[in-house]
Amino acid sequence: MRTRTKVLVGAGAGLVLLGGAAVLVGPGLYADHANRAAAEVPTLSTSGAPLADPAALDGTWTVAPGSEAGYRVHEVLRGEDVTVTGRTDQVTGTVTVEDGALTSGEVTVDVASIHTDEPPRDAYFRGSVMEVGTYPTARFTVTEPVPLAAGATEVDLPGKLTVHGVTRDVVAAAHVAAVGEVVQVVAEVPVTFADHDVAAPSLGFVRVDHEGAVEISLVLERS
Repeated sequence: MRTRTKVLVGAGAGLVLLGGAAVLVGPGLYADHANRAAAEVPTLSTSGAPLADPAALDGTWTVAPGSEAGYRVHEVLRGEDVTVTGRTDQVTGTVTVEDGALTSGEVTVDVASIHTDEPPRDAYFRGSVMEVGTYPTARFTVTEPVPLAAGATEVDLPGKLTVHGVTRDVVAAAHVAAVGEVVQVVAEVPVTFADHDVAAPSLGFVRVDHEGAVEISLVLERS
């Protein structure tokens, strides 16, 4: 039998690559594997501290190494619940703070570099789903000033999310903390795929929910 060099998207046919050979597994085993591989929801560093004086952050901050972004979706594979996450560290952007308020901010994500633990799934995501040849990036832009409260970490950021060439008004539920000389921001933005002209895959044996989330974890350095 010829060795296959790919894994079917979602592995609904029960094929995974182990040691270069195709091995037949059941949906339950695949679900366990996928759920273990899913990235954790971004959280603030355990060394992070609430902002003591937001005005001390006045100035421009730049997205630095250690930042990442991606997606989280839920799918059902023959009755088994599966969580799939994709991640990339190809994230750029700037944030401006004036008088202790976040007055502007923009984060751009290289969608073409988002990856999971399954390269064939990634190829399908980049091509058939996200069409990265036409829409290579996604972007979140803050649309109105947001005061940063001393001693607090939670803040809602109203903005516009551009995915697959379509821009929608959203609110990012964010957490902000000081970590030494840098600032960490983690945020989640719920996404309904149809709002961005993205069709959630449904292949018979696997069904992806029509909603998911964009997840962002930023390390900001003063410019």
